[in-house]
Amino acid sequence: MKRALVTGITGQDGSYLTEFLLQKGYEVHGLVRRASVFNTERIDHLYRDPHDPRSRMFLQYGDFTDTAGLRHVLERVVPDEVYNLGAQSHVKVSFEQPEYTGVIDGLGTLKLLEAVRDVQKAAGQLVKFYQAGSSEMFGTAPAPQSEFTPFYPRSPYAVAKVYAHWITVNYREAYDLFAVNGILFNHESERRGETFVTRKITRAATRIKLGLQEKLYLGNLDAQRDWGHAEDYVEAMWLMLQQESPEDFVIATGDTYSVRQFLEKVFNYLDLCWEEYIEIDPRYFRPIEVKVLQGDATKAREKLDWQPRIGLDEMVRRMIGHDLELARQEKTLTDAGHVFAPRGRVNP
Repeated sequence: MKRALVTGITGQDGSYLTEFLLQKGYEVHGLVRRASVFNTERIDHLYRDPHDPRSRMFLQYGDFTDTAGLRHVLERVVPDEVYNLGAQSHVKVSFEQPEYTGVIDGLGTLKLLEAVRDVQKAAGQLVKFYQAGSSEMFGTAPAPQSEFTPFYPRSPYAVAKVYAHWITVNYREAYDLFAVNGILFNHESERRGETFVTRKITRAATRIKLGLQEKLYLGNLDAQRDWGHAEDYVEAMWLMLQQESPEDFVIATGDTYSVRQFLEKVFNYLDLCWEEYIEIDPRYFRPIEVKVLQGDATKAREKLDWQPRIGLDEMVRRMIGHDLELARQEKTLTDAGHVFAPRGRVNP
């Protein structure tokens, strides 16, 4: 039985990847930060009591600010594969917390690579390493962007991810590690965090449909992105680590849509006119905007035999179906007199 360690296991990608790996017969260990409340909603359906002999998913406390703790987790688990998905992943927030973003997304990758290098040497066992890159690293580079496109990051998040990318390449070449970068373009799902624009839109639109919300406040509607579904993209992560030699890959659909076009799809699906409900709020604009991201995943299609299966329309349908059910549950409780706390106390 192969053993994998997944950082960021409680996130969108971590939950889909864990499902995928469990289906492949892996034992999966996930890195989680200690908190006074549980933040495991996305993986609760996968959990079994660790005393249950059928259990193959285990959670380990760890944090990218704790180098010794990371090393201890690696020493306990001794994984065959490490998937580094943990990050401060919100671009707008990275402008407000640039140092934290750099420490977690950039130096956190370095700390994990050091631990992998040491544990691999001590155990005498190959430990393959996947680093979650981002299309944001390309920034204003001309589209379409491929593995040969120079990076031009336009946010602290993107800069930190560029550092993580190149330190992964450096460790691969300096220490002969099986370490790869997956440069994934935007990938969404019904498990996407509600502060990310696609989920923010589907969540708000379904609440508007049921009379629970009157307006949705957004920023730049002209930004164009290459949107795929996270369920497809985690398979590409796994495929990269199954190759004979480590290489970096762009993962994308090759199709771009503006935020405005995404809005239209969602509101049309619900028979709503989006112009009646959308307000532009300057607080949601980034200090520096990235206009167009469009990926060229030719290499992944040819070498990994990978291609996306879930198109944008199907993704929108799934996200709306999920959020409409949440809105219905909320409405039932509201009609029964339950008072909900205001949403969006922070302005991401």
